[in-house]
Amino acid sequence: MKKPQWVVEKEQAKRKAEAATVWLFGLHAVRDALRNPAREKLRLVVTKNAYDKLAEDIEASGMEPELTDPRKFNVPIDQGSVHQGAALEVKALNWGSVEEICLASGAGQSGAPTVVLLDQVTDPHNVGAVLRSAEVFGAEAVIATARHAAPETGALAKTASGALERQPYLRVRNLSDTIVKLQEMGFVCLGLDGEAEVTLDEALTGCAGRAVALVMGAEGPGLRQKTKETVDQLVKIPFARDFGSLNVSNAAAVALYAASKR
Repeated sequence: MKKPQWVVEKEQAKRKAEAATVWLFGLHAVRDALRNPAREKLRLVVTKNAYDKLAEDIEASGMEPELTDPRKFNVPIDQGSVHQGAALEVKALNWGSVEEICLASGAGQSGAPTVVLLDQVTDPHNVGAVLRSAEVFGAEAVIATARHAAPETGALAKTASGALERQPYLRVRNLSDTIVKLQEMGFVCLGLDGEAEVTLDEALTGCAGRAVALVMGAEGPGLRQKTKETVDQLVKIPFARDFGSLNVSNAAAVALYAASKR
């Protein structure tokens, strides 16, 4: 029996994802990846100066580094990338499913876990900064869509400054369906919208001891209409002056701090 076209395409996409690799660069990103036993590491290229700074972690990882001249740093990353003399080719991390990560956090049981959902945030620097804030403030995961979202890249990893190795970055097919799934698991889903009537602090006051999902859109477009309709409540971060709005990474840091205090 011939497979349906959608099944064929899904299998092809899975094989492509499994074969894909990522080049991480920068001392922090490379060091944390070397220290991560869950990260499949393929090729390490370093200058003598970078090797001296990473020697202990390189030895512990068991990798054989390729020493290179700083003027001939020949790896497939953007020429303007600040690589600091270190680049590591890896496979993308597989964190598991939303259910595995969020149920393990104890949602609906004890504690008050927090997750961040990003609605079509495509800038890797913004996503990397969100991952860093999520790790600092103890979030369980950052969740984005499989399409129209920043993939795991060297630029993202460098901005995350090591958080990519510790903070689950989950990619889902449909954000609204994931919000519903989290609601069924006991999460209160709050969508950040500058035109909301309720402030984030007011909403969090009623979430003491509850699992919370903070849903954020890209700078400019904000949350999509379907996302707004699916969350439990729209909330805003109040501003002291009529200047504008925070970008998504700054808003995430403020929201995660507020959520961590509940």
